[in-house]
Amino acid sequence: MTVTLGVHRSNPSLYYLSRLDYLDEELAKIGEQGRFHHYSDGTRTGALLAEGVIDLGGTGSTPPITAQAAGHDLVYTAVSAPRPDHGALLVLADGPVQRIADLKGRTVVLGIGSWQTHLLAKALHRAGLSYRDSITAERPAGDEAERLRTGAIGGWIAQGAELEAARRTGEFRVLVPTGEVISDRSVFFARREFATAHREAVAAITAALARADRWVAEHLDEAAALAAADQGGEVADHRAALAALPWQLEPVTAEFIAEQQEAADIFRQVGFIERPVLVRDAFLEA
Repeated sequence: MTVTLGVHRSNPSLYYLSRLDYLDEELAKIGEQGRFHHYSDGTRTGALLAEGVIDLGGTGSTPPITAQAAGHDLVYTAVSAPRPDHGALLVLADGPVQRIADLKGRTVVLGIGSWQTHLLAKALHRAGLSYRDSITAERPAGDEAERLRTGAIGGWIAQGAELEAARRTGEFRVLVPTGEVISDRSVFFARREFATAHREAVAAITAALARADRWVAEHLDEAAALAAADQGGEVADHRAALAALPWQLEPVTAEFIAEQQEAADIFRQVGFIERPVLVRDAFLEA
């Protein structure tokens, strides 16, 4: 059997695993082999699983919820430790937005459908505002820093190296630190049919991901140079972003399921998903 993993640059563990030999090494122990399917939009992970294009993928917290809402039968296989410094909601340092309530009626740029939707929806909800009714959400177009400077947008959720680059300018400040609102874990999930029939393969993939995480933690300079060459940006910004991540996998816990359920309930309330989701249905029993 050949196991196919989905890879996109927004999931750092899979991104680096695809550039190392660990997947084949771990799968070889059970007589299997692996391959990678590269794609650009992590929000498509649920659909790619359902279509059988990939067997297992990884994203932030939102895509598995929207996948369940779309009727895809998936199960969680592992999560990362919390990533409190992975991203943040930025505003102009001396601009009119001083608190979350000041975003009402303004445009916020974010990765719609990514973990950033979870962050913004929950932050607004806690402030008595609504993702659907209080702000206008727009996808990034590559000019977010300039639009913040001119006041064309009220906020921008940035992550990774782009967040580090924005911070270096001194022009922006963090309005909402991610870790104060959500745990922002990296989340790995698979088709239920695959995960239940091939538990040894799932365990091998998890072991390979853990090895890739350890490699990055021990080779930050090399990993940052690789990302900068592939994705653009300054090596120093990539290194700072990588150093802020925990590089540690954890099992799926009741605490994680509860946080996902809270997100699903907020998404349903504001119309981001069209039907209720019971997150515990995606819990894979041992």
